[in-house]
Amino acid sequence: MARAVLPLVAADDPADAAPAEGAATGRVRRRLRPALLLVVLVLVAALAWWLVRDPGPAPLSRADVARTVAEGIATAQAEQRAAPPDAAVVYGTIVPSLVTVTTGRGADGEAAGQDDGSLGTGTVVNADGSVLTALHVVSGGGPITVRFADGTRATATVAEKDPSKDIAVLAVDRLPEVVVPAVLGGGVQVGDAVYPVGNPFGLERTLTAGVVSATGRTVRSQAGTLEDLIQFDAAVNPGSSGGPLVNRDGQVVGVVTALANPGKQSFFVGIGFAVPIANAGGAASGPAI
Repeated sequence: MARAVLPLVAADDPADAAPAEGAATGRVRRRLRPALLLVVLVLVAALAWWLVRDPGPAPLSRADVARTVAEGIATAQAEQRAAPPDAAVVYGTIVPSLVTVTTGRGADGEAAGQDDGSLGTGTVVNADGSVLTALHVVSGGGPITVRFADGTRATATVAEKDPSKDIAVLAVDRLPEVVVPAVLGGGVQVGDAVYPVGNPFGLERTLTAGVVSATGRTVRSQAGTLEDLIQFDAAVNPGSSGGPLVNRDGQVVGVVTALANPGKQSFFVGIGFAVPIANAGGAASGPAI
């Protein structure tokens, strides 16, 4: 019996399949190219839109800079006008409490130094009208006259004194209609702004400005040896003695008592001294201040 013979079919040769696969890959690549191109175009369009929408800050011109500077200056000037400087506030606060003190043959407006102690300054320190001043201002003898800020004149007597501090408290026989006591402050530190106010050379109600240069100074003056003084660099001259040394809040922190005078010329050389208000208050144990 004859055996059946099945025909053999050979498997596909890889070499024969390669051309078919390459053709398929080419077709895929041809299909992807338009898609990739579209993506690139979309990205480029998005970037261009972002650049147009947010171009960034424009460069400043000279006109822009000048306008900005002018606006800054105008703002600063407006703020300065709205808030007056410390010295103006100090002056407005202390002047109603300031008095002119004359003794002996000293007269209003006479240059200090022609008659030692003839002209000085004082400060009203309580509602009774008591005047705090330097003792050497009123120690020359003769009648003492006080003139208040409103022009009221009164005869004064020494109610209390302490030569070791060069401090005197005056009692007056007449008061102005409105008594404005000064506000007394506390201590000071080196570098603090201070403002002596007084009548240097008869120039009434003169304010100068400076800083505390040192504390705890000991000096010799016409009143003797004075200790624990405030040293400051604001200008004071004869006629300033007895006047208040005021801080930036308008509070009295000292009583002007002396100025450095190495040449015996009786004018300011850049160093003044004041008795701390705590010492002045303790020295004057009579009328309360």
